[in-house]
Order: sequence, then C-alpha cells, then structure tokens
Amino acid sequence: MGADLGQCTSILDVKRTAATSDRTKENLCELEIEGNIKGDVLIDLSSSSLVHHLFSACEFFKHTIVLKVTDRCILELKRWLDTRTGAFDWGHATKLHLEKENNSDQLQDKEEKVRSAVQHVMKCDLEKENMTDPIVLPPADCIIIVRLLEDISKDQDDYRRYLRKFSGMLKSGGHLILLGLLDMTYYTVGKDKFHALTYDEDFARKALVGEGFVIDNCVVKKRTNVSDLIDYKAIMFIVAHKEK
Repeated sequence: MGADLGQCTSILDVKRTAATSDRTKENLCELEIEGNIKGDVLIDLSSSSLVHHLFSACEFFKHTIVLKVTDRCILELKRWLDTRTGAFDWGHATKLHLEKENNSDQLQDKEEKVRSAVQHVMKCDLEKENMTDPIVLPPADCIIIVRLLEDISKDQDDYRRYLRKFSGMLKSGGHLILLGLLDMTYYTVGKDKFHALTYDEDFARKALVGEGFVIDNCVVKKRTNVSDLIDYKAIMFIVAHKEK
C-alpha cells in the first residue's frame, strides 16, 4: 500500500484533505442538473474522515455506506456522526455548502440530515475479493472515491486493479464519481512524507475506459493554493457510468 493510511486521520491531514475536497462538494451540488445521478445506495470510499461531499450526496441518495481501511478513520468519522466530545468540527464544510445553496441559517438541520443518511460506517480490506467480508453489500447505484487511489496504489497496475474491484460493487449503469490529484508525488502528515502515485488525466481516462466505464464528464482545475504539504498540479473530477 502506498502509505500508512492510519496516519491520515490526524488533524493536520484532515485540514489538508478538506482543502482539496471543496471542488467535489461544489460539483456534487450540480449532479442532478448535469446527469440526474441519484438512487438508493451510495458507497463512499474516500481518504481520511472528510465529509464535505456527503453534504450534497445526502440530497440524491437514500442510504450512504462509508467504507474505511483503518479503525482510526472509522473512529474519527463516528465521533462526528455521533456528536461525541473531541470530534473534529466540520462546521466550515457545512457553511460552505449552505452558502452555495443561499441557505446559511440551516447549519444544524443540514448536519443532522447527513448523519441520518449515513447508514453504516464499515471497515474494509481492499485486498479481499469481498472487501467487506463476511458482509455482502447490495450493489450500489453510485460510488464516490475522493483522493484515495493515489494513496493506496503503488503503481498504475494497482490503480487499475482497484478500479476493477470498485466496479464490481456497482450496479450495471451505476455511476462512479472520482476526485483525484494529478501529477502528485508526495504528501506529508506531520513531519512524515509519503509516496503518492503519480498519474495524469490521460492515464485516468484510459484506466476507466479499460475497466468498462463510460466517461460522462471530466473537469480538471489547476492548483491555486500553495502549500509544501503536498505537490499535486491539478484536481481532476470525473463522473462515469458502468456500461451495462
């Protein structure tokens, strides 16, 4: 695996991933207009314990299942979902979402809606044929992957292999929403620097098509913020559907 993902739930890492996920949240707000993407079951496979994208997703999917690779990620997310003492304050994410909706006075209601939509937070083993063994999940209408493949893939073959596994969790015609960081080589957590898989838009497109996806939309935004915590050059947002 590309890094020790257990360390990705530190407060520093939460802040870093939060900064790179705002574009996901904004695009999710537009999904119904762009492609009428909605359904019953959403599976979230995203880095760290970030929740930005779930604020929009809860408007389009009845049930959300969140899968994490470490107990620490699960603990951090459940702290917020259960409003426990010591939970990271994601209020800034709620406010950003409500500002886009021009509805800034409904912060508590919005957070409660997200909490109600998240039905399960489960640990998964990415190397097992059934990642949630012994539990068998229902085929998903949509899978969201936010800034994860760069961390878990040691090379491009690994990237394609994980895409193949995730595709197997989707219904025929189901959608994959993917946010990735292009041309990244490393990211840091505290004083530690970790390797990240380096790839470009062309590779990601070909990998998706090669695993049976049809790309519906692809947006690439050049990096605007400056930080030595991470060295990506652009954010890529892709919506694709699994061929029937």
